[in-house]
Amino acid sequence: MEKNNKLKIAIAQISPVWLNKQKTIEKIKNTIEEAGKNKCELIVFGESFLPGYPFWLSITNGSTFNDSQQKEIYAHYVKNSIQIETGELDDICELAKKHKIAIYLGLMERAKNRGGHSIYCSLVYINSLGKIKSIHRKLQPTFEERLTWAMGDGNGLQVHELKNFTVGGLNCWENWMPLARTALYGMGENLHIAVWPGSENNTADITKFIAKESRSFVVSVSGLMKKENFPEDTPHLNKILENCPDVLANGGSCIAGPDGEWIIAPVINKEGLIIADIDFQKVLEERQNFDCVGHYSRPDVTKLIINRERQSIIQIID
Repeated sequence: MEKNNKLKIAIAQISPVWLNKQKTIEKIKNTIEEAGKNKCELIVFGESFLPGYPFWLSITNGSTFNDSQQKEIYAHYVKNSIQIETGELDDICELAKKHKIAIYLGLMERAKNRGGHSIYCSLVYINSLGKIKSIHRKLQPTFEERLTWAMGDGNGLQVHELKNFTVGGLNCWENWMPLARTALYGMGENLHIAVWPGSENNTADITKFIAKESRSFVVSVSGLMKKENFPEDTPHLNKILENCPDVLANGGSCIAGPDGEWIIAPVINKEGLIIADIDFQKVLEERQNFDCVGHYSRPDVTKLIINRERQSIIQIID
């Protein structure tokens, strides 16, 4: 039906209450309520938004081995990460159901099936019925992130039907991984969600590139973070602030259409909801001359294998 061609999207370009999961969850809930009042049908939060990105690593010599300060900050991070199995997202799921709004939420996952002491940069999809449908653990943390995030697996490489759209998502520099993108394209993705910790230097080029490559809508969502946003109860706050720039993440959230042109150009240093309507018809129009997994592909020559098994160190047989 033609009415299912239109989708109203809300980008939540906001700052977390850094490393405070309860207060950040409250901010998420308030933002969903606002999006619901605006009749939005999908809302997206940035990478690791709940409870925040590990900004301390690059400004406090995070690679120092066996350092007591690094250990204490890491422990604080783990304690404020999310165990989905214990129901910590239940209130957010209820709001999705109340407002009939789908949600992509970037969070730090304290995964029980991996022992519960390591954390994963995960992207969670909650549908408009309030059901968690996928949890994508970042395949490869980037550079200094490897000091605090564990490597994920392919279980969350999934797409979801949302009206006439097929939506999928990746974390940050995963969006530079051609095979990860192709996995989603091959499942029929035509609305790509790219989540980032922040800054237009990440989003300005790749958002339009992915849109042009895939002939899909691409929504890049970034957070905000300033020096003043570090809470006073942060462990070793003085050490963190010593070499901290005034702005750590300036946003840069944006939307490109299937023709690679801006629908919303990168938005800088502005906190709040960014709302846009998109039209599925544009996907079909741009696939006419190029469809990288359809009529412009050669699966008899090149083909991708995807392992979606959820990885764990143990297999229990009772």
